[in-house]
Amino acid sequence: MSTAVARHRTALTRNSLSRPLTQALTDQLLDPARSVFDYGCGRGDDLRHLAAVGIAASGWDPTHRPLAARQCADVVNLGYVVNVIEDPAERGDVLRQAWTLAQRLLVVAARLTWDARELAGRPLGDGILTRTGTFQKFYQHTELATWIEQTLGEVPLAAAPGIFYVFRDPADAQQFLANRVSAYRPRIRIDPHAVYDAHRDLLTPLVDFLSDHARPPRDDELPADMSARLREVFGSLGRACQIIRQVTEDAHWEQVTAARRADLLVYVGLSRFGRRPRISQLPLSLARDIKAQFGGYQAACAKADRLLFATGNTDLIDLAACSSPVGKLTPSALYVHRSALAQLPPLLRLYEGCAQALAGTVEGANIIKLSVTGPQVSYLAYPSFDRDAHPTLSAAVTVSLSKLTVALRDYGRSDSPPLLHRKEEFVGADHPRRALWERLTRAEIRAGLYEHPEQIGTLRGWQETLAAADVKVRGHRLARNRPTLTDQSH
Repeated sequence: MSTAVARHRTALTRNSLSRPLTQALTDQLLDPARSVFDYGCGRGDDLRHLAAVGIAASGWDPTHRPLAARQCADVVNLGYVVNVIEDPAERGDVLRQAWTLAQRLLVVAARLTWDARELAGRPLGDGILTRTGTFQKFYQHTELATWIEQTLGEVPLAAAPGIFYVFRDPADAQQFLANRVSAYRPRIRIDPHAVYDAHRDLLTPLVDFLSDHARPPRDDELPADMSARLREVFGSLGRACQIIRQVTEDAHWEQVTAARRADLLVYVGLSRFGRRPRISQLPLSLARDIKAQFGGYQAACAKADRLLFATGNTDLIDLAACSSPVGKLTPSALYVHRSALAQLPPLLRLYEGCAQALAGTVEGANIIKLSVTGPQVSYLAYPSFDRDAHPTLSAAVTVSLSKLTVALRDYGRSDSPPLLHRKEEFVGADHPRRALWERLTRAEIRAGLYEHPEQIGTLRGWQETLAAADVKVRGHRLARNRPTLTDQSH
């Protein structure tokens, strides 16, 4: 190691769990039943934060915990380690060592090129030597994925920009991909029924299974005690399902089936990225769902591949956007709130899924922009979307499906960032606050605030428009500036 590089100075003090482990926790890949090892744990802050949520973890660090054992674990975290190693050969060795310890999952994270914009230093090898004497290699997101695959011979899955998962068991990888596909569960209404009401606690998990899978369960898909109890009370699982169908509407289960078919189509289409698994490599319940909905895996793959091929046709994307039941359509894009993604037509869901497969989950992004003029998806972060009537844009991550790039644009320091109007157009019809937002929009239209749309797309332009109209927005209501006039939102 070069004496000019002070690796010991790269360990940060963290007041919260690091990004890669936070992402793994969000993705339900960490729990108290799984062992965790932090390879290059620094001062051990992540170990303490994991312990605080009931997850026991151990770690090793060449500077701060050099005597600790490097041991196997279900989940191994290699977070922001490879980017501080100046020797490319050593980088690869460290990645391979971490992979040998990972029994189920390896989490790899590194800093991206957009993190280097304000970092001063001088070139050193394929990175820079900072003013503090530390080394940093900044990766393009897709560059990091390629390096991991070439080093390990395994296809990594993007968890988030700069964070990748490498699964030991293909079935675990497919379950992760299937879980990440947005699932829209229609609201269920259960009619009064003496038998159902008497056994509601027993039947509720069965209702949940039917809603998730759109088919009855097999014996091995329910806890043994639950299956035995259902048979004892109702005689068979089939009769228990019949009771549920008696207290619910057929139209509901038709919606459930349509939603599950769409989920599976999107999942199977996205499984083409990398190496599509064999049916034997799928989790058993997932394989059964595919067979129940499509008759077989090959039929599902053929249908999904046709849909995947269509995502490259701009005319078909534009047509799907025009017919979408949710989202705000402009001449260049369809904008939709994350909560309504699963209500998009399957073609648009797969289109967005292609971008997510490349970039992973973009933290804080709550508005997704689906371009209808070219293969591009942007993830927009409006932190105050729920709180403010007209939230401002803080950051945008744009995924180019043609160039295979992931780029960030930061609006955090802008004095006039873009802002939103008509929030109700971005969400589904069942959003609980949609009616409130619609009332505000009607009041703003009556006040003439939308007469010059080219002027109101930024914070400064919107403030000038409000001032010219002598009105202000309080919460989600419009009021005159003059105290003698009453609120105009009703």
